[in-house]
Amino acid sequence: MLFNSIEFLIFFPVVVLIYFAIPQRIKNIWLLIASYYFYMCWNAKYALLILLSTIITYISGLLLEKFKNKEWDEKKKRTYKRTVVMLSFFLNLTILFYFKYVNFALNITTKIFAYMNVQLSVPQFDIMLPVGISFYTFQALSYTMDVYREEIYAEKNFFKYALFVSFFPQLVAGPIERSKNLLRQLEVSRKFDFEDAKEGLFLMLWGFFLKLVIADRVAIFVDTVYGDYNTYAGWYLIVATILFAVQIYCDFYGYSSIATGASKVLRIQLMENFDAPYLASSVSDFWRRWHISLTSWFKDYLYIPLGGSRKGKVRKYVNKMIVFATSGLWHGAQISFVIWGILNGLYQVIGEMIQPLRDKAVKWLHLNRSSLGHKLLQVIGTFVLVDFSWIFFRADGVGEAMKIIRQMFWVKNPWVLFNNALYDCGLDNKNFNLMLVCIGILLFADFCKVKGIQIRKVILKQDYWFRSLFIICAVMIILIFGIYGSTYNEANFIYFQF
Repeated sequence: MLFNSIEFLIFFPVVVLIYFAIPQRIKNIWLLIASYYFYMCWNAKYALLILLSTIITYISGLLLEKFKNKEWDEKKKRTYKRTVVMLSFFLNLTILFYFKYVNFALNITTKIFAYMNVQLSVPQFDIMLPVGISFYTFQALSYTMDVYREEIYAEKNFFKYALFVSFFPQLVAGPIERSKNLLRQLEVSRKFDFEDAKEGLFLMLWGFFLKLVIADRVAIFVDTVYGDYNTYAGWYLIVATILFAVQIYCDFYGYSSIATGASKVLRIQLMENFDAPYLASSVSDFWRRWHISLTSWFKDYLYIPLGGSRKGKVRKYVNKMIVFATSGLWHGAQISFVIWGILNGLYQVIGEMIQPLRDKAVKWLHLNRSSLGHKLLQVIGTFVLVDFSWIFFRADGVGEAMKIIRQMFWVKNPWVLFNNALYDCGLDNKNFNLMLVCIGILLFADFCKVKGIQIRKVILKQDYWFRSLFIICAVMIILIFGIYGSTYNEANFIYFQF
C-alpha cells in the first residue's frame, strides 16, 4: 500500500478513528494488526520475514537481560552476551543477504574466477526483494545492540516489541527508529490531541506536495533524459542530473514527512530524517542533514565500534571509508552503489586532509568565512560534489554511469538552455516552469528551516479562517498539479527498493 494511493487515504483515517476509540490496553495491538495489514498489501508471505526478525531479536533481548542478571564473573557474562549478539546479527543479516545480495555475490564470484581463467557455472535465484527489508532489519538489530550496551531494558511484551519493528508509517522506508525513542513512546497512554493532529496533517500535506507535485514531475524529465542519454547528451544530462538531486530529495523527504505526520496524528514522535541537506556547507555537513536516521545508525553501530576517531587519523579515515562503502552496499546490490558510497567517503577524507591548506589559503587571501559569498560558494561546491556522486546512484550500473559522464562533458551544447529545447524532455513549458516554481518553494522552506523558522508552526498560529483557507488551497494545489491522469500509475517511492 503506497502513501500516494486511494487505499491509504481510506486506510489511515479508519486506523486513526478506531485507534482513539478503543481502550488504551489494546491500542498497541490494533496498531500491530494495522501495521501487518499495511505490509501484507504488498506481499502477504513476506510478513513472515518481519515476524522472524522480530522473534530472533526479541529472544536475543531476553537472553541478554537474563545473562546480565546472572551472578557470573564479568568475563563469562561478556562472552555469553557477545555470543547472543553475534547470533542475532548473523541470522538477521543472513536473511537480508539471501534476499538482497545472493545473486550479486554469485555474479562477483563468477567474474573473479573468470578473471583467473576459471569458468564457474553458478545458479541465479529468482528472488523478489521484500519491501523495506533493509530498514526493519537495521531497526531490529539496533534494539539488540541497545540491550547489549545496557542502554535500555529488554522488552518483555512481545506485541509491543513487534509493533516497534513493524510500525506502519516508517516500516518500509524509515526513518530507522531507535528503541530508546519509539519503544518508550509505546508504553505511555495516548489520547487524541487536536494540536498534534493539526501539525501531523500539515506534515502529511507537505509530504504529498513534495512527492506528487515536485518529485513525480521532475521524474518525467529525468527518466526521459537518462533513458536516452545518447540523444539527450551534454547540457540535457547536466540539467537532468541536477534535477535528479531534487527528485530523490523530494521523493524521500516526502515519504519521511508523510510518515512523521501520520505518526504525529497517532501521538508518536519519529525522529527527523532531513534537515535542509542541499544548504550544507560541506559533504560532512550534508551527511549530518541527509537520511539522518541511517547516518546516525552507521555512526553508532559501525563507525564507533570500529574505533571511530579514537585510534589516530589513518584509522579514522579507514573507518569512515568502510562506513560509506557499507552504506553504498546497503542501498543496493550493485557496484555503482558502492562507488557512490566510496565517493562520498573520499570527499570527506580528502576534505579533512586538505583542511589546513584551506585554512592557510583563507588567511593568506584575507577571506571572510562568515560572508554571504563565501557561504554560497561552499553550498554550491558541496552540491556539485554530491550531485556528481548521484550519477552512480541513478545509473543502471558502473558502465552506464561512465557513459553518462562521458556524454555529459564530451558534448558541448549550452544553447539548449535558451532555445526551449528542454521543453521537449517530457515536460512542456508550463509543467517545466511550474516545476521551477515548486523547487523555489522548496528552497525557501529549507532556508527558513536553517534560520530556525518552521513555516507550518507559523501557519498553525494564525487565525482559524487563515488555516482553513491555507489547507483548502494546499489540497487543491496537490490535486490540480499532482501527477495524475488516465496513464498515471502511483509511483513507488525511490527508497522502497532498499
